[in-house]
Amino acid sequence: MSKENIIEVNKLSKTFNLEAGFFAKNKHNVYAVNDVSFSIKRGSTYGLAGESGCGKTTTARLLIQLYKQTSGNIKFYDSDQSLPQEVDTYKKNQLRLYREKVKYIFQDPARSLNPRLTVYKVLTTGLKYSSHWQGKAAARELAEKIITEVGLLPEDLDRRPAEFSGGQRQRISIARGLIMNPSLLICDEVVSALDVSIQGQVLKLLQDLRKSRNLSYIFITHDLKVACYFCDTIGVMYRGYLVEEAPAADLYKTALHPYTKLLFEGAQGVLNNSNQEVKTTLQQENCCPFAYRCPKASERCKNELPNFKQVGDGHRVRCFEVL
Repeated sequence: MSKENIIEVNKLSKTFNLEAGFFAKNKHNVYAVNDVSFSIKRGSTYGLAGESGCGKTTTARLLIQLYKQTSGNIKFYDSDQSLPQEVDTYKKNQLRLYREKVKYIFQDPARSLNPRLTVYKVLTTGLKYSSHWQGKAAARELAEKIITEVGLLPEDLDRRPAEFSGGQRQRISIARGLIMNPSLLICDEVVSALDVSIQGQVLKLLQDLRKSRNLSYIFITHDLKVACYFCDTIGVMYRGYLVEEAPAADLYKTALHPYTKLLFEGAQGVLNNSNQEVKTTLQQENCCPFAYRCPKASERCKNELPNFKQVGDGHRVRCFEVL
């Protein structure tokens, strides 16, 4: 078992088939995730950053097997070694246990929390059918403990999600993710819909939980400023590819890929002639995925797909123009 990494992703790809209709003659594919590889150290936060449609959410959903990958593999290093490493080999019961250890927190709690249920039911409905169920009394005690841990009150368990603010509903979503005592949380744009002041509070909560529970995170965001603040490592995605990966603390200074630089410029309100809409990936790339937007693109960039190049400690980039 790897003591350092909790999960490893190797050459992960996902292709979706699109058809115009049931009797359509021409089949089209969307190449949503392409040759993605990364690993997450135990107790750390790995950020997946990029514009909408870049493949980061699809990558995250592959990790919990909401989608089955077209190729590549995912290895999960279980702390108690009760599960095999290869996630795609899991049988139904093994997949259920895996999803208890790897929990997904969705972007919009207003849509992901059932408005008909009380907060207590929201937290414990899944628990009832898990390996952690120990009866109603224990479930109530656990729900009270966790709802307090995320900054709400035990009496809030008997209210419904619609009675809470957006930030409070996100805390409820986090509590639901924690109730089975997972080791890895996938946070999908969990602060993007919140006011800036509330974003800071939720991010601090997640940091505190990481320390107290020794959690690992995958943090999906389109905001590089938030990613640099919250994450240990950032992987920048574009059109299904990882194009750069580097330590978060100094990526704003050391960014080398033109797309990563573009994202930082956009975060600072700088406009340039590369601000074009992202193309849908309807065919496999045989060139740099950013070549059609890149002001530095050469003929080689337009005709050949670059491999990752190691340029520093924990820093790699997929670009021909980087020496």
